[in-house]
Parts: sequence; C-alpha cells; structure tokens
Amino acid sequence: MQFLAQILYDREAGDEEGGRKVLALFACQNDPGMCDDWDPESGGNRALLFPPDGLEPLARPEGVEEALLTLGEVRAIALERRPEDDYEMALDAWAAEAERSESSVLGQLGGQPSWIQSDETPSCPSCARTMPFLVQLEEGPDHNTAMNFGGVGRAYAFVCEPCNQASFLWQC
Repeated sequence: MQFLAQILYDREAGDEEGGRKVLALFACQNDPGMCDDWDPESGGNRALLFPPDGLEPLARPEGVEEALLTLGEVRAIALERRPEDDYEMALDAWAAEAERSESSVLGQLGGQPSWIQSDETPSCPSCARTMPFLVQLEEGPDHNTAMNFGGVGRAYAFVCEPCNQASFLWQC
C-alpha cells in the first residue's frame, strides 16, 4: 500500500484521553483501478489512528539502495480557516482571494463532506454508528505529488473516536 497522507488533529472534546491523534491514510497502487481502493471495506485502502507520542521512526535498514528509502516527491500544507460553511463556496472564495488555482487547495479538515457522487458516509465496523467526518482530500495540483483518486477525485476520511476506528474512501 502507498502512504498518502498523515493528518494530526485534535481529538473530540470530552475524550477521556484528550490531546491529539494522528490519522494515516494508505491506498493500493499495485494495479490502479483494480484494487477497489475507493471502497472503505474492500481492503484496497486503510485508515489507521495513532497517538502521536506512540509513533517512533524506524531504524534505517542496512544494505538497501538509497533510492528505495526516499520519497520521490512530498508536499506539506498550511491550514487556512475560511468563514464559509460550504466547501465549494470556500474553495471559490479562497482561489479568488489568493489568485491561485482551486487545484492548489488540498481539501478540508472538519466541516461537511462535499460529495462528488452521493453520500457514502460509512458506519463504524465496531459499533455500527455513523462515523463523524474528519477530512476531505483533493488529488493536488502537481502530477508528481498528486494522490490518485480516479482522476480529479476526492477522498474522505471518517473517525469513530470511542471505538478508535477510521474509514477512508474516494469518489470521482
């Protein structure tokens, strides 16, 4: 599975552990389009939750080519808050104010998902409740760093904090 994104976020108010959490997103890129990686239950993608203080870097393996240990391209982002409640309106307003392409926006943290197709909010596999929305991702402006969500697609991640479960899907 290919690593797509790591999102550090504040946990729900009232969470007995408090603090922050890390969501890591992965998707199959073995044979793009054939892994059913758009489906949160197919096994073609994975969303994992971690406490940030529980993560440690792996030791560098010996005898492995340098090219295999480095990422070809990466992208870091800055979070900008917008007054608009609607994602599409916020996207348009930001692009106009920044005088940049909408493709420079890599998504949203919180709010409501802006579905390309119909609402596919998943249920928690542990408690069966509807999972709260956490993040929406766009593919990105640069082919070298773009995530593959079927071509101009969007990905959506959801988290059930009480069950420590996450779900990830995409639409195009």
